[in-house]
Amino acid sequence: MAKQSSKKNGGKGEVVIDIGIGGKDREKIAGGLAKVLADTYSLYLKTHNFHWNVEGPMFNTLHLMFMEQYTELWNALDAIAERIRSLGYPAPGTYSEFARLTSIEETEGVPDALQMVRLLVAGHEAVARTARSTFPAAEKGGDESTADLLTQRLQVHEKTAWMLRSLLK
Repeated sequence: MAKQSSKKNGGKGEVVIDIGIGGKDREKIAGGLAKVLADTYSLYLKTHNFHWNVEGPMFNTLHLMFMEQYTELWNALDAIAERIRSLGYPAPGTYSEFARLTSIEETEGVPDALQMVRLLVAGHEAVARTARSTFPAAEKGGDESTADLLTQRLQVHEKTAWMLRSLLK
């Protein structure tokens, strides 16, 4: 078993992170994951909002579907944030940081049920694109843990987008 490094960095009291991924690679990966986290949080909030406000003939179906989706998104937030922390960087956690980092636009007002579905399709596709754009940094850094997390997130977002699109036919 490899011995863990306990060296101090420049007398600042910072512990050196020696997980086999260089500092610049960790920084780039954490930056990509911060965007995935911001997109996930923004989509969580949008989905929860739609759960509260959906109306119409598909109310029960959409209300329950949105609840399943926002619960999954909520649970994903910790895994993403904790991966950022394990790379040695703080996870963003304020509305202003999320607003700056997210690619998902806020929805004003209360759209009708089918527009909610369209907006959530677009949101899940956006998170998938953001996750996919983080892969090159993870691959370059040899960060299999992040690649695995991104693969899991892609599977969820691509499947959810497909299921939501199916409601629009």
